[in-house]
Parts: sequence; structure tokens; C-alpha cells
Amino acid sequence: MDIQVIQAKSILTLSKLPDTDYVVNPYIGCRFGCTYCYASFMGRFVNKKVGDWGEYVYVKMNAPELLKKEIRKLKNKGKGKSILFSSVTDPYQGLEAKYKLTRQCLEILTDYGFAGTVGILTKSDLVLRDIDILRSIKHADIGMTITSTDDSISRYFEKYAPPASVRLKAIKKLNEIGFNTYAFVGPLLPHFVAQPQKLDELFGAIADTGNRDIYVEHINLSNYILERLIREMKNVDKNILKKFYKSKDKSYREKLNTMITKLVKKYNLHLRLGETIYHKELNKD
Repeated sequence: MDIQVIQAKSILTLSKLPDTDYVVNPYIGCRFGCTYCYASFMGRFVNKKVGDWGEYVYVKMNAPELLKKEIRKLKNKGKGKSILFSSVTDPYQGLEAKYKLTRQCLEILTDYGFAGTVGILTKSDLVLRDIDILRSIKHADIGMTITSTDDSISRYFEKYAPPASVRLKAIKKLNEIGFNTYAFVGPLLPHFVAQPQKLDELFGAIADTGNRDIYVEHINLSNYILERLIREMKNVDKNILKKFYKSKDKSYREKLNTMITKLVKKYNLHLRLGETIYHKELNKD
């Protein structure tokens, strides 16, 4: 495991995502090492290969200091703007317990009186550590990525992330406290078309936590991701591999879209953005 402490040049970055204005990524790389993660392309910026994803983390030690300076550029204390932690790393991966960069950055926003929305997207219950700070943020929106109710599935594709059951408990606790929360169901794993009851179970489990808002995203199967998935799944049943290939087809996505529409209605959920996310530009052959 390659862990390096670095000095970043900037930390508050304009977002290319559809519903957030800025992103803050306190780390480069992510120890959770999810097999399907599109962010593995980040390795090229630190001389790492796609296959190295999950085996390196660069810690931006000056992130809080940079944010303190850069946040002042926003007008009206950032009212009407949104900042997401994080877009290409998990802000609550294991090293956050030691370095506390996400926590320090949240404290900077609180001390500054940031008036916009602070979004969190994580796979970790470590976010519960920062309930005290999140309570002091005017508009906090906390998301938990949940791709399955089966811990063995989540462990297979999300090597070092907390199990799905732990994430469901975390989002339930956040709801009980009164936070605005959402579940990020992404990527949609290919076995859901063959086993629709599994997707039903997932949506039902999310609804049982008290959470109502969800994002749903089709899997990104750019060549570099597909190659990594196939390499990781070399001993898996060939029929499962075929499903991965099929998930690039429009007909496959349309089947999932129909299933999702029905499940959103069945469990009285709110689908953010109004549709399942599919990044055409990320899925080119």
C-alpha cells in the first residue's frame, strides 16, 4: 500500500456533475478499491496504472488550509451553491480516521458560515463520527452508496469498503437524527436483470431505513473498467461475465429502467434527476 502525504495546489474545484457546483477531494486514490470505480483513471495524474486502484492514497495535508482561502471567493457566503465531498475518492475511507481532512474541511465551512449545501457521498459509517459538525451546517445532504443488500456481493466488488449491512444501519441512524439523506444506487450491478427480486430487496431495504431520496446509475463500462472487472472475475461463471457485456446494450438498460420506475413507485421513493443516470461519454468503446 502506497500512502504519501502531499501538498495540493487547490481543493475547491468546479464540478462537472449535474447537480453540484463544486467538489472537494481531500485524497487522491481510494483504499476501498471498488472494482467498478470509474475514478481509477485518476492514477494517471500520479504515475499509477488503472490496475493499481485501491493500492495507493495521496493525502492532501493542506486541504483545510486551501479551503479556508478558496471559500472566500464565493459570493454571499456561497448561498445557493453546493459543495460535494467527494467525486473521485471516498471522503470517509479508512485514512480519514487518522488524518481527519474531511472533518477539518467541514469545520472550515462551519466557521466560515457557508450558506450553501454541503453534500457528502460515502460508503462508510465513519461519517457518523462527524454528526456534531454536520448538525452545525445549515444545509447538509448526506448520501450513502448502497449497491446490494448482500454483504458477500458488496465485499466482492467493493473490496475494503464497509459491508452493505453497515451502510444501511448508518443511513437509518442519520434519518432517525433528522438529516437529509439519499442512497446512491450505483452502479447497478448486471445480475439485477437476471434476478429482479434482488433489486426489489435493495429498494425495500433502503426504504426501510426511512430514506426517501435516491440516485440510480447504470454501470460505466468503459474499456479500462471492463478490463479490470474481467481480470478480477476470471474465476467467475461465464454466464455472469456475459451479463456484464450485455449491460452495455441499450435494451439491457431499458429493462432496468422499467424495473426501477416500478420500484420507485412501489416503495414511495423519490428518484433524483428524474431518471437513471447514464454517462454516454464514459461508456464509449
